[in-house]
Amino acid sequence: MTGGAGAQRIGLIASLARPGGNVTGVTNQGDELTTKLFELLQEIAPRAKRVVVLSSGLGTAELDGRAGSRAAAKVYGMTLVDAFAESASQLPPLAERCARERCEALVALLDPNLNSFRGEVVAFAARLRIPAVHSVIASAEEGGLIAYSADLQQLTRRAAVYVDKILKGAKPGDLPVERPTKFELVVNQKTAKTLGLNIPRSILLRTDRVIEWRIVAGSGCFRVSEGK
Repeated sequence: MTGGAGAQRIGLIASLARPGGNVTGVTNQGDELTTKLFELLQEIAPRAKRVVVLSSGLGTAELDGRAGSRAAAKVYGMTLVDAFAESASQLPPLAERCARERCEALVALLDPNLNSFRGEVVAFAARLRIPAVHSVIASAEEGGLIAYSADLQQLTRRAAVYVDKILKGAKPGDLPVERPTKFELVVNQKTAKTLGLNIPRSILLRTDRVIEWRIVAGSGCFRVSEGK
């Protein structure tokens, strides 16, 4: 596996150190990063206190993500608006609800089902004109404000090492599941400017990439600059 958030909770593995069955690999640690998403939100939009937390409700890390959201909200004095969408068609009614409940920000939890229509989630936040923190880097590349996750390229490379070991006779249950050692933080400055937000220097100094969109002769060309 190259993700594995929630794998232990659903019994796919016994533990990270001793998986014990036919599954091993690397975890993206996404179920444990929810607090980090809220920390980033607090830094970029400290006045946002009513936060809509979005997922499909179907992911294996759902319970952990929601628990992490509640814990973070308590730390930062936020009120959560729990929202669920199994498809893009369920987002418009949520927009009406967010308007009624005066939502001031959005956190999109790690969820492969939600990721399947992440472009619509980015557009959803744009329509509401609220800052959004995403758990998939591609969301920031597609117009989301900010995203944070494990480095997926690194996870894939490490998974290839596991494949090699297993093909050479190693038992999956004996190979400890690896945690990620590298994470990515990506900021979309075009979206920040649209929202009237100034991304704090404390975040920009930690950013791996800053995406700065600019229109060139009517095209959708953009520029990506490296952080630090």
